[in-house]
Amino acid sequence: MADKTVKVRLVKGLRGCQERHRISVKALGLNKLNDVRELKDSPSVRGLINQVHYLVRVES
Repeated sequence: MADKTVKVRLVKGLRGCQERHRISVKALGLNKLNDVRELKDSPSVRGLINQVHYLVRVES
C-alpha cells in the first residue's frame, strides 16, 4: 500500500503576511509563487496547511 501524499501549491505572495506564516510556508518547502511540493499526508503537514490556507492551494 502506497503512502498517501498531498500536493501543495503556493498561490499568493508572502508580502504583508505574518512572520510565523512565512515560516510555515518555508517548512512546507515552498519558496516562490506557484511552487508545488508533494508531501506525505500527516497531521503535522495538515496543520501547517490549515495555518496558511489563504496562501496555498491543495491539489489532488
